[in-house]
Amino acid sequence: MSTLRLGTRGSPLALYQATTVASLIQQRTGDVCEIVVVRTSGDRLADAPLAEAGGKRLFVKEIEEALLARSVDLAVHSSKDMPTALPSGLEIGAVLPREDPRDVLVLPEGRGRALGVDEVLRALGNTPRIGTSSVRRIAQLASFSPGARFQPIRGNLDTRLRKLDAGEYDALVLAAAGLRRLERGDRISAVLPVDTCVPAPGQGIIAVEIRTDDGRTAALAAAIGDREAAIALTVERTVVERLGGGCQMPIAAYAHTAGNHVRVVSVVLSLDGARAVRAEASGPVETPEHVGTSAADDLLAQGAGEILADAKRALSATEGHQQ
Repeated sequence: MSTLRLGTRGSPLALYQATTVASLIQQRTGDVCEIVVVRTSGDRLADAPLAEAGGKRLFVKEIEEALLARSVDLAVHSSKDMPTALPSGLEIGAVLPREDPRDVLVLPEGRGRALGVDEVLRALGNTPRIGTSSVRRIAQLASFSPGARFQPIRGNLDTRLRKLDAGEYDALVLAAAGLRRLERGDRISAVLPVDTCVPAPGQGIIAVEIRTDDGRTAALAAAIGDREAAIALTVERTVVERLGGGCQMPIAAYAHTAGNHVRVVSVVLSLDGARAVRAEASGPVETPEHVGTSAADDLLAQGAGEILADAKRALSATEGHQQ
């Protein structure tokens, strides 16, 4: 038995993820993990919109630097925060079984739970203030609530819920996975079906990042890995990589396995949701990259490249104006 240094952010959700990985490693291998909290740029710029702050890469940058510097032996992330192109010398060593990947609507305390999406939208009225910093969510939900005013929101889960309950927003869009993992699933007002709001690539999947030259840690990570979640994540990340998109692009992709096959649904949208292209693909679980590439190529053939180029220009212009 030995002690491994596990790098993570210090938010409640990040610590939940880290302790879950540490517990699994100890259960299955006998090795103990010491959790090392690394403060990231994303934490320091907690009040800035993600697009302005530099995107979700800021949530992993310093942790990856610590991994490369051998200050930690492995790192734990929400996989949707990880860029598709990892730094040289690093790789995803394992992922845990996927939690509920869907997005959800959350109303202020006492306004209702376990409702239908239409029921929640009717309760919100014509011009609700909806808190989300995700261009993917905004682009998909704009068509369902054309008068909605989407307002950025940052901070950990408790901070966001506190702002909602204080009246700063009429509703929030959050990931079901984070609420359920932190035992706040009772705050879910309505679950958005995948067909209504396709999840972010990697949503609900905890990833373990390791150095490519560290065979011992690779073996430990493999002992806790989930094959089905790994296949789905590979497909979804391949879609994004093929499209040339980043964390702050309006790209959605969700893959799931059924027997020996994996199926993916993917969407690329304009920022206002007015233009959207959608593709589905399936294939053997042994070739997840091929399935992801097939879906991405279908999207590109339908004009996804132009939509993403327009979105990138618009986001860059907004960032420049805010600066």
